[in-house]
Amino acid sequence: MATLLSVNVGMPKDVSWQGRTVRTGAWKAPAQGPHMVRRLNVEGDGQGDLAGHGGEIRAVLVYQLQSYQYWQTQLGRDDLTFGMFGENFTVDGLPDDDVCIGDRYRIGEAEFEVTQPRVTCYRVGMRLGEPAMASLLVAHHRPGFYLRVLAEGRVQAGDEITLTRRGPEELSVADTDTLLYLPDRDPAKLRKALNIPALSPGWQQSFRELAAAQQPEQEPGSPGERATTQQPEEAPGWPGFKTMRVARIVREASSVSSIYLQTTDGTPLPEAHPGQYLSLRLPVADAAPAVRTYSLSSTPAEDTYRISVKHEPHGKVSSYIHARLRPGDLVDVASPRGTFVLEKGTRPIALVSAGIGATPVLAMLHHLAARGDPRPVWWIHTAHDRAHHAFADEAHTLLEQLPNAHEHIYYTSGIPRPEKSHITQGRPTASSLAALGIPADADAYLCGPAAFMEDIASFLRGRGLSPERIHTEQFSALPAINPGIAPTAAVRPHPPAGPTGTGPLITFARSGVTTPWSSAYASLLDLAEACDIPTRWSCRTGVCHTCITQLVAGDITYTTPPLELPEAGTVLVCCSAPTTEVVLDL
Repeated sequence: MATLLSVNVGMPKDVSWQGRTVRTGAWKAPAQGPHMVRRLNVEGDGQGDLAGHGGEIRAVLVYQLQSYQYWQTQLGRDDLTFGMFGENFTVDGLPDDDVCIGDRYRIGEAEFEVTQPRVTCYRVGMRLGEPAMASLLVAHHRPGFYLRVLAEGRVQAGDEITLTRRGPEELSVADTDTLLYLPDRDPAKLRKALNIPALSPGWQQSFRELAAAQQPEQEPGSPGERATTQQPEEAPGWPGFKTMRVARIVREASSVSSIYLQTTDGTPLPEAHPGQYLSLRLPVADAAPAVRTYSLSSTPAEDTYRISVKHEPHGKVSSYIHARLRPGDLVDVASPRGTFVLEKGTRPIALVSAGIGATPVLAMLHHLAARGDPRPVWWIHTAHDRAHHAFADEAHTLLEQLPNAHEHIYYTSGIPRPEKSHITQGRPTASSLAALGIPADADAYLCGPAAFMEDIASFLRGRGLSPERIHTEQFSALPAINPGIAPTAAVRPHPPAGPTGTGPLITFARSGVTTPWSSAYASLLDLAEACDIPTRWSCRTGVCHTCITQLVAGDITYTTPPLELPEAGTVLVCCSAPTTEVVLDL
């Protein structure tokens, strides 16, 4: 018979960590006497980050006495007290390899259901003073688990724990955790996970994506075809940078020029997926060369890539391209990459852009026109006026080659000519987009300023489009994911403070920062944070893959080996350091 040994509670508080402030509820301590358990938490308890912890699905966290004893031996610790792993219930029994997702238990007056393993989170390591703890919990198959409250009631230390119903499929907590975070997944267990209603929605979605990735590729329309949101594999390319020649430069609008790039030896170029980008390394100053990324703006020819660059008044690289780059010049180019790409399928397509954001979706339009794609296509673009409307004639000609195309242009300042019925003055709105008749089963591809994409995505969701069918691309750094970190005023990315490093150059291409590596930093993530570059992470130990980043050029080593290696051409910046000069899409 399992037993509840301790009820642990603690309200969120601000904790200083690595020079930042973390809002966390990980500091919990045993509470005496009966405690009421309600739908969202235990009386007197709270969670600091409701995106990853808490809520109805994760109301109560459970950890076992046997795991405490295990870690005391593994870590050589004699100071581990109940609540230190952030759990609400410390129990005797209920091991992770026996408890199953969907199991129901009665404890005291309350009834509970197991919903998922513990979330991998850096805060358990912060609480214990063991930075690698999130990784160790997974690697040693001792994560603990969350409960949903089915019936509210009082509980207290000493209460017996009674199993009232076994979960369907009998998939254990340990197996579920392994299925998400470790390689060599068992397809049969993956199918089991998808058949457990009690499993939390976030884990269900992750398993759906993993299951879709395991499906054998089929031709569109073949029997048993299954729609997925998986991106295609990266197009074949070359490692690092290769020298290419500027074949010609074409003015597209008052501030936009297209650069045509060819190999120096006439060899064929690998085909890129429509929507991908190139990274260029340019000698804009006497210091280290600058690296920037630019979307391919047309379907590549066998020997030519085309990018299109807007001249930003204060942009040193775009100014160099527009003022100094000439046909015949040599530039260093990394092979095509990126996951904002046109997916195969038969669903309608909406290509929505603003300003220079037209470039990746224009490449998609080229691809569709070259094949005479029968799918309905909506081309929706916003520009300042006709003088700033790059590719206007080109896009119009491509749309005329499609059997079912719809063109809608918005000028925010310019007054459209009466004969151009597809051009209106103003900006897209919920009502104007609704009038265009974009169906709810469409795939939408959005590119432009962040606020523009947020508005359009909101409008489309209001039209019934599911979020997973709304794809976005932005040219600047991606929004940060730093769970629990108190927000601070935005700072423009910059080289790190302090002594200049003596190691290989590290370039953060999206942020426009190049700086020498210093052994003072534990990882590439630490260096990025010192440069105030927006970063994305959760576990900081190579488990969750939130920090996965495209490796444009260079080689790295893992200071803490990740539990599962990322795909080729990508790197987990939270646990890696450079061995050569490195360029990251960050």
